[in-house]
Amino acid sequence: MIIEVSGDILLSNAQVIAHGIAPNDDFAVGLAHSLRENWPSLYKDFRHYCQTQHPKAGTLWSWMGSDGKVVVNLLTQEAAYDHGQKPGRATTAHVNHALKELHKLIESEKFSSVALPRLSTGVGGLDWDEVYPLIQQHLGSLSIPVYVYTTYHKGQKANEA
Repeated sequence: MIIEVSGDILLSNAQVIAHGIAPNDDFAVGLAHSLRENWPSLYKDFRHYCQTQHPKAGTLWSWMGSDGKVVVNLLTQEAAYDHGQKPGRATTAHVNHALKELHKLIESEKFSSVALPRLSTGVGGLDWDEVYPLIQQHLGSLSIPVYVYTTYHKGQKANEA
């Protein structure tokens, strides 16, 4: 069940935070940067994963912190493989595939709740009107709360009723 909320996703009580990035992302802007600041080992582990596995856009990589919080990195953007190169824009095809993988992961791991931002609409460059129907299609049928943070308010806890 999808529940739209406003607030700071980092203050979410959801078991999982999902967000969109690119393979080899440097977590320098947006939500990825905030996640890197909160969990520095997330970034370190992600870089190691990318260097050893060379993941493709449209997949995902999940990580669990020592506090039990799970972060699912949805690879929604094209990779930046060359030194100094910026990641490409997100595509609806990559978002579609990554959300399909997220649905499978949620069911197999039996997560109790998930929170995600306006996926791939910031740095990713997609239009929310294209992304939101994909979220509804892939996550709307889940029996767990899916908190979609439609408006960001730094430091404000959302009402995840």
